[in-house]
Amino acid sequence: MGGLGGMFNDPQLFQKLAGNPKTAPLLADADFMAKLKRLQQNPNDIGQEIGDPRFLQVMSVLLGIDMNFGAPPPEAAASSSAAQEAEEDVPMPDARPAAPKKEPEPAPEPEPEDEEALEKKKAQEAADAEKKLGNDFYKKRDFDGAIEHYNKAWELHKDITYLNNLGAAKFEKGDLQGAIETCQKAVEEGRELRADFKAKAEKEAYVDPAEAEKARELGQAKFQEGDWPAAVDAFTEMTKRAPEDPRGFSNRAAALIKLMAFPQAVQDCDEATKRDPKFIRAYMRKAQALVAMKEYNKALDVCTEASEHDDGTHAREIEQQQQKCLDAQFSARAGETEQQTMERIQNDPEIMSILQDPIMQTILQQAKSDPAALQEHMKNSQVRMKIQKLMAAGVIRMGR
Repeated sequence: MGGLGGMFNDPQLFQKLAGNPKTAPLLADADFMAKLKRLQQNPNDIGQEIGDPRFLQVMSVLLGIDMNFGAPPPEAAASSSAAQEAEEDVPMPDARPAAPKKEPEPAPEPEPEDEEALEKKKAQEAADAEKKLGNDFYKKRDFDGAIEHYNKAWELHKDITYLNNLGAAKFEKGDLQGAIETCQKAVEEGRELRADFKAKAEKEAYVDPAEAEKARELGQAKFQEGDWPAAVDAFTEMTKRAPEDPRGFSNRAAALIKLMAFPQAVQDCDEATKRDPKFIRAYMRKAQALVAMKEYNKALDVCTEASEHDDGTHAREIEQQQQKCLDAQFSARAGETEQQTMERIQNDPEIMSILQDPIMQTILQQAKSDPAALQEHMKNSQVRMKIQKLMAAGVIRMGR
């Protein structure tokens, strides 16, 4: 326990105790101050003093959490005074004439919550229900039952309040070591939360549209000069200054492609389209990177996805990129023997999936006897893409 006892050698110890109304009176208590001095000299003696509520209160202040040792959790204590508060809260008559009632404004429509937020909300509600059960057991002085439910609450949702209550229940049960360990865990969790909040605050404070525009212009200049690493650095700065602007990620992807960092370019393109699903240029760059990775079918799928989000403005650009994908796939299999082609087709799960599709089997059988029927089926965009993939893979040969 020496590590925990060491907190009493905090250089700001007396300043913290004097600044808290719960511990300030202790500084005038000669018995307490004598014990505190002994503990500062011998931190390992904390175990001897842990049963003194005054030291637990001091630990509460130094750890930065309200342990409520020796008293029921706030939620449990609150219920006992609720009736009294309700009686005291009696509205006084207003001697002035009543103002005309205003028609209540319609409540705004609640914004739809995403799936992650809904799951988090459900977990917190379930955890609060467990905490309430724990409080009920605590009031009955059934501390084992309280500990069980506080533990369940913590497992469901990480809220330091549950650890606070858990520590109080362990203390009342007489498990001093368990109470100390719970307090230490609460401190560690609190530090992590503060670090997360600090990082988030710093990130938000760094956002600056004007600086983002400067970084974008610098990135473009470096890109034009052929200084790809510098372009990546500049566009990275842009993503930090304007994290919701898809251009920063898309532009960095273009520079990464020049550096042949294709997987990273694909990730940046995904980040761009996540922010703006209609940012067609990002789809085109992703397809370009996938072609370089010889992921031809995935590149064609990206082109199809771009078409689904396009309003027709980029139709020609998308068609050109699709053709580039097909041409690259044709070139990749140039010079293959028929045996090599068959082996490649059998090892391509997507091509095999198309060939096993009953609808595609019917279309291919019909095309054997009536080649013109294939052109009719090509009017369907999904069928056309599958047929193009089969042609590029060498399954269908059209005199090429």
